[in-house]
Amino acid sequence: MYSVYQHWDKLKTCMVGRSYPPEFYSYITNPRVRNVMERIANETEEDYQKLITLLESFDVTILRPELKDSIEHYRLENGTYQAPPMTPRDYSGMIGNKFYIDLGPGYAYKEIAKHIGINNKIYLNKNIDTASITRVGKDLYFGTTPYTLPFIENLNHKTKLFPEYRCHIVDTQGHTDGCFCPVVPGLIVSLYDIQNYKETFPGWETVYLPENGYYAIDEFIKLKEKNAGKWWVPGEELNDDFTEFVETWISHWVGYVEETVFDVNMLIIDKKNVICNNYNKTVFDVFERYGITPHIINLRHRWFWDGGLHCITSDIDREGVMEDYFPERGEPNV
Repeated sequence: MYSVYQHWDKLKTCMVGRSYPPEFYSYITNPRVRNVMERIANETEEDYQKLITLLESFDVTILRPELKDSIEHYRLENGTYQAPPMTPRDYSGMIGNKFYIDLGPGYAYKEIAKHIGINNKIYLNKNIDTASITRVGKDLYFGTTPYTLPFIENLNHKTKLFPEYRCHIVDTQGHTDGCFCPVVPGLIVSLYDIQNYKETFPGWETVYLPENGYYAIDEFIKLKEKNAGKWWVPGEELNDDFTEFVETWISHWVGYVEETVFDVNMLIIDKKNVICNNYNKTVFDVFERYGITPHIINLRHRWFWDGGLHCITSDIDREGVMEDYFPERGEPNV
């Protein structure tokens, strides 16, 4: 039976997302647009393969969503196409030994759900995902969105849904994995403006990151004036044909990169190994103190897809059992 109780326990089985292959974009007649989409497709899969190779070197079993042969399978009624199954974490979550899943774009996760369902009970649920839930043993931390229920109502709902856990609401106004990351017991990497952790993680060290780096990127600032900061493909800031195509036809594919800092969007292999997007001296110095080795996998188009390393994966199975890191809180729901 698969299970995940803490996301720093040794990773054993992991989903990795998938983008449309370059040939899916053959319908685009404008070469200034088609060539860019084909390049993004090729480089995205190259980066996925680098990640997969690294995970397999740690004996992690990889599961990937499936795609139909023709993009026409993904055509919507309004003439646009469904987004590819890039971010399985947005559609799934293993909470203890219960697996919650939305079958996703074009039912891309259907076969994975069948595979997991051989040993685990499957819950078809569109509102449970571990991009918005942080699992720390007996404690579950739920992020908020502009559409979240009022605080008390939200907390009561989560408590009824997970009675065996102590549930907490964290005002992140977005996915928790884009705002903070408890890396190992006692250590959190966080944005400055998210929260004070004295109550939610008492006694834990918090490393706050400096201002988000993309504010210093001139190219991003130029494009921000055209697309409100929703996405970015380096080198295509002045390609108005491409910008118009994205905004007209696939704006529902891309996220809002200004709401997420991918430096905290990390995938933890175990207590000694963490996968990061890039180098950060402040964070890496702290990692050295904790005996953690960072492994850099640069997702070249994370600014376009709005999905960091944690988003494009979903941990399905980890070693370990439920721990209690805050026993002074008493038993859940007492």
